Amino acid sequence: MIETPYLLFLGDAPDPLAAKVAQGIRDWRPGQSVGQFRMAGCRADLGLPDMTLTEAKAAGAKTLVVGVANRGGVISPAWKKVLVAALEEGFDLASGLHNLLRDEEDLAAVARATGRRLHDVRVPDVAYPIANGLRRRGRRMLTVGTDCSIGKMYTALCLEREMRARGMTATFRATGQTGILIAGAGVPLDAVVADFMAGAVEWLTPDNDPDHWDLIEGQGSLFHVSYSGVTLALIHGGQPDALVLCHEPTRTHLRGLPHVPMPSLEALRDLSLAMARIANPGVRVAGISINTAALPEDAARACLAEAEARMGLPATDPFRFGAGRLVDALAAL
Repeated sequence: MIETPYLLFLGDAPDPLAAKVAQGIRDWRPGQSVGQFRMAGCRADLGLPDMTLTEAKAAGAKTLVVGVANRGGVISPAWKKVLVAALEEGFDLASGLHNLLRDEEDLAAVARATGRRLHDVRVPDVAYPIANGLRRRGRRMLTVGTDCSIGKMYTALCLEREMRARGMTATFRATGQTGILIAGAGVPLDAVVADFMAGAVEWLTPDNDPDHWDLIEGQGSLFHVSYSGVTLALIHGGQPDALVLCHEPTRTHLRGLPHVPMPSLEALRDLSLAMARIANPGVRVAGISINTAALPEDAARACLAEAEARMGLPATDPFRFGAGRLVDALAAL
């Protein structure tokens, strides 16, 4: 088990979105986040106290969590001094990067010498099966997006919170590093061998009670050539009964691909349904989740109203305005 509370390491994150791992932990497990550690040039700020390692240790922090998700998931050489110092200060380290802590010889040596633990969240620890496509009992919702890093995890977590508040049975199913750190369990899907990805999602969402909802955290986008494979594995392995479309209205191009314009919600609906019907012919789009964080409230509400009128589906920002309308739509399916 990863010991809490956490000191969230933001490193030299070039923008707030690069620190999405730390942001997710702060938003969904605020009681486990005592502070943040930022290096020179960091352009992310969680609004938590900036702490030195010594100050965080005195405040009770037990694990330094690498809260940065950079392109390719690598441990920057610039971070090494801080990570080594954290081990020497008595912290464990936790990371969800593709570049594993345990594979860094200098970090592994210091961890052995200090008796500290290195937690690599993005390491599959189950022999996942190959998908078989057989129907399973229970109900499943998958968040799909026009782009990556757009609010798919937040949407699923907001739905879980609202459903449980209503007395409905629902489980957030984490499929990425941040979700696993928040939920305490899940499948690090983009680290699973390709042939077994859809099977891993079947394993994550097994037979359940007829009224139980698995709320599956989406990944990537069918439109993003860098990450579309993991998205399709979620669609086919999850066999969703419902899709929630996720979008960020101020982006002009896909993240990391300035030559690729953002797709429309209509294109997302049509392509996602076509792919999802292969595994579940009865799948439906339940609603739209729009990340309005970059918009003032009046503009956000106008954006939601326009999308709802255009698409004929309930649209909301579930983190900002609540997930009630999306849960109503799921309950009506």
